[in-house]
Amino acid sequence: MDARFGRVLTAMVTPFHDDGSLDLDGAQALANHLTTVGGNDGLVVAGTTGESPTLTHDEQVDLVTAVVEATEGSVVAGAGSNDTAAAIDLTKRVTAAGADGVLHVAGYYNRPSQTGLSEHFRACAAATDLPILLYDIPSRTGRKIETETMVDLFTDVENIIGVKDAAGSPGETARLLSLAPDDTEVYSGDDGLTLALLAVGAVGLIGVATHWIGCETKDMVDAFFSGDVQAAAEINRRLVPSYGFETGDHAPNPIPTKAMMRVLGLPGGPTRMPMGPEPDFVEGDAKAILADLGRV
Repeated sequence: MDARFGRVLTAMVTPFHDDGSLDLDGAQALANHLTTVGGNDGLVVAGTTGESPTLTHDEQVDLVTAVVEATEGSVVAGAGSNDTAAAIDLTKRVTAAGADGVLHVAGYYNRPSQTGLSEHFRACAAATDLPILLYDIPSRTGRKIETETMVDLFTDVENIIGVKDAAGSPGETARLLSLAPDDTEVYSGDDGLTLALLAVGAVGLIGVATHWIGCETKDMVDAFFSGDVQAAAEINRRLVPSYGFETGDHAPNPIPTKAMMRVLGLPGGPTRMPMGPEPDFVEGDAKAILADLGRV
């Protein structure tokens, strides 16, 4: 099945200046790099990796506008919130800014019921004619979007077309795809599970390590879809250290990626509080990852 946003997308970090202000020139340069030489078909902006909890709505809209101007790849805009009214407002604004699609995360912290989640997503979908991806990441939100809830949404709401799946259960993803409409698009939201999710029917991934291994990831995905699963598995094994580097308890995502961008001479800048400061070991680990990939 075709993937309307492309098979390899990066959940792009949001570049900031040293004083913490939004670096729109840097965002455009990074977006252009990722989609021209970085192996990516498209980008997700203002998602979790983009530090959306620390962005104002005005900043998110400015960021989407800038990235849309800078790349011919697909641009999916994060517009999620645990406040439905705010999510609706932001959905309308990123639609007007030129996004190709919208990403909506489950309401976090307030832990809505499945009925509440369903009504939230339906209200957001009614605010745009763009295709919408749900974002299921219970480790951050505290609430799983249950399979039955997603199947109902994919069946009933024309522009809710798929999910960024970071729930960590390929078996449940297989069950979802067995019940959902045939045109449902699942994107891996966990780099380390991408190959497993492709095997049960995912169409691609929205990655983090794809900031620096986008080309290798594209080779893996292309190998899988061409039927050379052994080659895909061999590539995946080489990329495992990058998956481990991208986040951890002492340096959560996106701290490692921002360090990697600095090592590579690409825009990124610091993270905004409360994510920082960056631990001393991260830059050395980034250099070791690149050395292991034969890039230095």
